[in-house]
Amino acid sequence: MNLPALRQKPSKRLPRVLFVVGATASGKTDLAVALAKRFNGEIINADARQIYRHVEIGTGIPSGERKSVGGHKAYMHRGVPHYLMGFLPPEETYSAAEWRDSALKAIEGIIRRKHLPIVVGGTGLYISSLVDNLSFPNVEAHPSFREAYEGKSLDELVALLLMLDPESREIVDLRNKRRVIRALEVITFTGKKFSALRAKGNPIVDALQIGIARTPAELRQRIDETVDQMFEKGMVREVRDLMRSGISPDAPALSAIGYRVIIDYLNGNTTLAEATSRFKQLTWLYAKRQITWFKKDARIKPVKDEDEAVRVVGEWVMRG
Repeated sequence: MNLPALRQKPSKRLPRVLFVVGATASGKTDLAVALAKRFNGEIINADARQIYRHVEIGTGIPSGERKSVGGHKAYMHRGVPHYLMGFLPPEETYSAAEWRDSALKAIEGIIRRKHLPIVVGGTGLYISSLVDNLSFPNVEAHPSFREAYEGKSLDELVALLLMLDPESREIVDLRNKRRVIRALEVITFTGKKFSALRAKGNPIVDALQIGIARTPAELRQRIDETVDQMFEKGMVREVRDLMRSGISPDAPALSAIGYRVIIDYLNGNTTLAEATSRFKQLTWLYAKRQITWFKKDARIKPVKDEDEAVRVVGEWVMRG
């Protein structure tokens, strides 16, 4: 039997929000859906690649369809509304600050419906922007600066950024050229490290964070299986269709792990077996970075399975 929805106290109290976080392929989506069904929840996507349209297979967007929920569009998966998922054109950028503002609006709507907001994803900066109410540097765009740096390779830009601000490795998507250029732009026009400009503010949510505990061997196996399933579902076809539609290989959506590897394969620069192996290795390296990020937050409660998650969340709900 489902437990009652989270009881939100009077409006002056911070909204209570459940976060299901962790590395790619750890099982966050399945756990979040199970919890949403158990506690009358609705899900907000916190994966920086699953926000994009037309990249469903390579980013692991679950099967579903778009419907209207409370007058707002939602992506329905297994009967549970998901917000901020698969809505943005592949060519557009979307900052953590923009995501945070949109997530807060979604949280308000979910609470009005007397449901539990559940934020799910592995993009640490998105999670932290809500949990810690991060402030973001207010630096205007400088087109001439960006144009000059667009001519440099991603490797050159990353090397320059890490020389100027080694700590930025933890908060900048180093696979996304636009993000790297933005970090360099902020450093240039403020004279300060990009990593030092994100201060924590007063809390804006009352958060419970949980994460699935996986051993490295378990996670590595799950990653390998996930990548194999992506190829079986048509990952190569998805990338080929994107290229034929005129989407640039440098589009933000295609900075997701694996897409450039498949583009190399389609261009004849590697074999399918080599592309598959490289895809798995890059995903594993990304997962290790995610693990490092989330390990730093002692507030995240590890859970070994769904039963333990239900117990932990149930106790939190009842204390509300």
